[in-house]
Amino acid sequence: MSVAEAHTEIAKGFIDVRNMGVTFGADESEVIAVKDVSLNVQPGEFVSLIGPSGCGKSTLLSIVAGFVKPTKGEALLDGKAITRPGSDRGVVFQQYSLFPWLSVRKNVEFGLKMAGVEQNKRLTTARSLLDLAGLLSFENHYPDQLSGGMKQRAAIARTLAFDPKILLMDEPFGALDAQTRGLMQSELLRIWQRTPKTVIFVTHDVQEAVYLADRVAVMSARPGRIKTIVNTKFDKNADDIFKEKSFVEKVDEIWHLVREEAIKAQGKRT
Repeated sequence: MSVAEAHTEIAKGFIDVRNMGVTFGADESEVIAVKDVSLNVQPGEFVSLIGPSGCGKSTLLSIVAGFVKPTKGEALLDGKAITRPGSDRGVVFQQYSLFPWLSVRKNVEFGLKMAGVEQNKRLTTARSLLDLAGLLSFENHYPDQLSGGMKQRAAIARTLAFDPKILLMDEPFGALDAQTRGLMQSELLRIWQRTPKTVIFVTHDVQEAVYLADRVAVMSARPGRIKTIVNTKFDKNADDIFKEKSFVEKVDEIWHLVREEAIKAQGKRT
């Protein structure tokens, strides 16, 4: 890679986690959440984190978001240490976190307003993103008038409004019913393909991880480490992808890896 290519890569949003560890508490109450975690996520890449409950997936995501400081090692974004939250990273949680007193459009505009963006630009950006999310006809509705899937699409649109390099998603579809969850997975892929971002996506659903991601990082039982990384790059728009042999085999491979760690985690608790 040339120097020019390296700078181009860095400019687009490159995540580099190096030998990172996080410990909570002290003395007898000390808990090692994650240990010796190293992970590179390329610009524009979609990576899923999966593993047993309590393995540190959300902790790792919070480090990259700047919400938690590592006890050991470092996390870099574009070659610079992550020390706090920033507008270059957008976070979508499982909870919809929309302001109930604001309309859908005003929710999407909110971050831009706080950043001092003038009204016409806020309006144009919000309406464009709501159109992308299939919610333009609901721009004047309030969150309690939307379904769960629509609320999450609105939350994603709001996160995309300030054009972050990185999209961090912590089980964003975990509270949805199976049918809505499937629709939202396809919707997220469509939005990501049209507004390419670097994405780290936390999930417990193996099929979801394989379907959405270019790579799936499987984490071990606590203290969480990266056990292995599986390439899951498919033609996401292929018909009946869930029935294709290669897809089914990847799901099975990762399910067995996660199951091994879940059994270990259960053994540590008993």
